[in-house]
Amino acid sequence: MPSCSDIVMTSSLSPPNRDDEMESCILRFPDPDIKEPLSFTSKTSLGVEFDASVRKKYTFAKKKAFALFVQAKEVTAAVNCPLTAFRRAVWWKCCRQTFKDLPGIHRHVAAQHSSDIREQTALILKQLADKASISNNPTSMDKAHKLNGPICKSQEISDWLPDTSHITKEQGCCFSFCPVSAPHGRKTLLAGGAHCFPDLRVAVFEEIVPMGITPDKVSYKDTGIHLSPKVFHQEVEKYLSHANQANDTTILLDCRNFYESKIGNFQGSLAPDIRKFSYFPSYVDENLELFKNKRVLMYCTGGIRCERGSAYLRSKGICKEVYQLKGGIHKYLEEFPDGFYRGKLFVFDERYALSSNEDVISVCQYCGILWDQYQLCSSQHCRQLVLTCSQCRGKGLTACCPVCQKKGLALASGQMLKEECECTGRRQRVPIEQV
Repeated sequence: MPSCSDIVMTSSLSPPNRDDEMESCILRFPDPDIKEPLSFTSKTSLGVEFDASVRKKYTFAKKKAFALFVQAKEVTAAVNCPLTAFRRAVWWKCCRQTFKDLPGIHRHVAAQHSSDIREQTALILKQLADKASISNNPTSMDKAHKLNGPICKSQEISDWLPDTSHITKEQGCCFSFCPVSAPHGRKTLLAGGAHCFPDLRVAVFEEIVPMGITPDKVSYKDTGIHLSPKVFHQEVEKYLSHANQANDTTILLDCRNFYESKIGNFQGSLAPDIRKFSYFPSYVDENLELFKNKRVLMYCTGGIRCERGSAYLRSKGICKEVYQLKGGIHKYLEEFPDGFYRGKLFVFDERYALSSNEDVISVCQYCGILWDQYQLCSSQHCRQLVLTCSQCRGKGLTACCPVCQKKGLALASGQMLKEECECTGRRQRVPIEQV
C-alpha cells in the first residue's frame, strides 16, 4: 500500500476579518506515483499541456487543494444549528459571507477563488514531486515539506466521517455506516460498460434514496427481516399458491416507482402508482387499513429503498410481520433468472433496463402493442420516460401526452404554451387502494 504524504496548505489571500482567518492545516493523502519533478509554464496552462498520466496527478492535486481551501474556511456553527448524523455542525466563512451548506461554499470557491486553487494545486504537485525525488532522505523530505509560517492545526479531511479503524480493509465497504459481512458479493457481470456511468462520483448523503424522513426518526436498525433470494422465492411461491383466497393475509409489495414496476415486477405484487420514493410514507399513511394485520413481503431494485421503507412500515405498528428481499431484484435474478420476476428490471443509468427473461409485460401507450423500451419525452420542458413503439415514433408520436406533443411543436416554431402536462395533471400523487 502506498505511503501517505503530509501536505501543508495556507491561503494566499489576506483574510478580510479575524473570523474569516484561514488556518494552515495538514492533510494526508496517498502519494500518487510521481517519478520526476513537474514543470509549469503558466497558471493558465496548468493541467492543459500535461499528458494523460500527469493530468491524472493534476486532477488529484486540484481536488486536494479545493478540499483544503474549503476546510480552512470552516467555523463553528450557531448554537441552535442541529447536528446531523454525518458531520459536526459547521458553517463556512469567506469574503465576509457565511455559508451554511457545502454546495454554497463550493460554488463560491469555484467562482471566486479559482486562481488561488490553481496556485495551491501547483504547490501541492511540486511538493509531491520533491518528496518523490528525495524519498530516501527523510531529513531533506521534512525540509521540502516545510512552508513558512507556523502550523496551527493538524486535521484529516475525513475527520468528520465515522471511525472505521476497527474494520479491516476487506470489510471497509459501509452501508449506513455499519460493517458489511460480505463486502465483495458475487460480482456477477451485467451488460453495459463505462459509457453507462459517465458521472460516477463518491459523496456522503443523509439518504441514499431520499424518502424525506431523517434517519434519526426512521433508522436502518428497525428494518424488516431480510430474506435471502432463495427464501424469498419460496415465500412468493407460497403466496401465489394462496392468491385470491379470502383468508390470505400476505401482501407482496413493490417499493419502486410506477415507471419501474410497469416494465417488470413479481407476479401478483402490489405496485403503488407513485412517481417517487419520497411519496412512499404518504402512501403508507393513506393505506394503513390495507396493511393492518398483514404479512408484508417487500422488494425493490437493490434492497436500499426497502431498508427505509420497511422501517417506516414497521414504525406504524400495524403489520403482523415485515420482510424484505436481501439484495433486491438484482440478487434474486442472479439466482432465479427465470423465477417469479417477469419483464425487465429498470436501472438508473444509460441502460434503462436489464433483461433476464423474454417476457414483455408493458405496452406502447399509443397503439397498445407489447413494448418495454423507454425513451425520453421529446418535449424539452418535460423529459418524462415514455413507452412508444418504433412505428408510433416513426409517426411523430414521441411525447408522453398530447399536451407535451403540442407544446414541443409550438416551442420548435417559436410559440410559448403554458399548459400543464396531462401526465402530471391526471396523476394522483398518492393513490388509495381498495381494501
